[in-house]
Amino acid sequence: QVQLVESGGGLVQAGGSLRLSCAASGNIFSINVMGWYRQAPGKQRELVAGITRGGSTNYADSVKGRFTISRDNGKNTVYLQMNSLKPEDTAVYYCNAGVELASGSGTYVNYYWGQGTQVTVSS
Repeated sequence: QVQLVESGGGLVQAGGSLRLSCAASGNIFSINVMGWYRQAPGKQRELVAGITRGGSTNYADSVKGRFTISRDNGKNTVYLQMNSLKPEDTAVYYCNAGVELASGSGTYVNYYWGQGTQVTVSS
């Protein structure tokens, strides 16, 4: 069983900053890609940023230059530093991880979601 626990959401004024964290725990062999998604009311869930185990990153165009994703492989944790926040960044933010699990015949990958953390940016 693998759990992803997010923290760091909250209410902030436009122009402010927040840092989200997501820690994975359980019977983990290793974690491949980790990412942050968000879902605003009435909209589809969208990718915000992703990072591979080796540190390669990708970002949605809407957050480039403002958000930074990073990870600590030793702690199985991914972070999202969000600066210059805008009201349109308001959403529930979800952590996602591709977790490599050990089985009797080798390993396999399952994808897991965190419970979500609310980020609200006031104008």
